[in-house]
Amino acid sequence: MTGLAQTDPPEPLDLSAPSTAVAPALLGAVISRGTGADRVAVRIVEVEAYRGGDDPGSHAYRGRTARNATMFGPPGHVYVYRHLGLHHCVNVVCSPEGTATAVLLRAGEVVAGEELAWQRRLDSGVCRRSEDLARGPARLAVVLGLTLADDGLDLQVTSGLPVTTADDATGQLVLTTTMEQGQTRTGPRVGVSGIAGTDAYPWRYWIDGDPHVSPFRAGPRTR
Repeated sequence: MTGLAQTDPPEPLDLSAPSTAVAPALLGAVISRGTGADRVAVRIVEVEAYRGGDDPGSHAYRGRTARNATMFGPPGHVYVYRHLGLHHCVNVVCSPEGTATAVLLRAGEVVAGEELAWQRRLDSGVCRRSEDLARGPARLAVVLGLTLADDGLDLQVTSGLPVTTADDATGQLVLTTTMEQGQTRTGPRVGVSGIAGTDAYPWRYWIDGDPHVSPFRAGPRTR
């Protein structure tokens, strides 16, 4: 079951807020990395919120480990992890330091640096359509060139800059917020097992009707 988002995003974007408040505010925002011909920018169309000790689907549910330590750090960084030892996934760390909440960037549309994005995707596997370049968390990480080595990287937050001219002289990871979100929907998270992958945790948010949103897949013990 899905529904309209009920959480009003903070304005302006406040990454010290809980992930369930930050997540809908990230829809329509643009995350970019690099400069000039090496810059790739992705408009975010789908995210998932995870809330640490309050959330059995979170990596931080059972406390701090070497793997999830970045989630417990200050907000405004990215938590990058390897999924099944194969793929990298990228999360925006939220909430005050010591409270492990984060937002998984599930899917997006490449809006700058498409040639480099195609090169990175084809180097890592098969891609036949531009809609699939960043359609899924692992693909999104690939087009931005993010790996486990980038875990804990600072995230520079800006607002109101056109995605065609927004740039960063240091090549840092930049998040540019926008008010253009479209109709937002909510529902269970993708591939999460048990109750954490059901309507009890409707913490997946996406832009309704956007072709870059990934397909829903229930968790192995949720079906």
